[in-house]
Amino acid sequence: MKKNIVLYILLIFLVAVNAFFLFNYLGKPIGKRKMEREDPMSFIIDELNFNEEQLEAVQVLNREHRQNMMRNNSGIKKMKDALFSKLSDKELDPKVVDSLARIIALKEMEFDKMAFYHFRGIQELCNPEQKEKFKSIMNDALKKGSNNRERLPNEESGERNGPPPPGGMGGDRQGPPPPMH
Repeated sequence: MKKNIVLYILLIFLVAVNAFFLFNYLGKPIGKRKMEREDPMSFIIDELNFNEEQLEAVQVLNREHRQNMMRNNSGIKKMKDALFSKLSDKELDPKVVDSLARIIALKEMEFDKMAFYHFRGIQELCNPEQKEKFKSIMNDALKKGSNNRERLPNEESGERNGPPPPGGMGGDRQGPPPPMH
């Protein structure tokens, strides 16, 4: 009889855990799903209320943009891997480091230009009313992005608070390091 009680308790526990899992991961109410982070492009498309023709054009733009970004991102990753593989070199040639850093910077610049032209292409698909809404969306996004970059870590918590001092780590480079892709 004692063995059965342990089995019943274990069975009740497993049923409760499964019910919890099903409710939290599979059965979220629709309202909560909406609150979860959406794909930015879906947000823009919904906000601009594109018609079918505009939706098809945006899908083509997005597909091409995604392919170009993935290709460029792969190139950036390879260059950063090559740069950081030099960390353990016994003899370090500063010209090689500078060259790799310059190539990475050019690829990052290309990355930003691709994003700019992608959004420019979306804007060109908009009618005058949608262009105003698009401009508002982009301004809001840029403000949020700049607020995140301007928020400096707290020095008391041991985090960096601005660029490294001259002659310290990072050499004469100004500002925080570029984001890793």
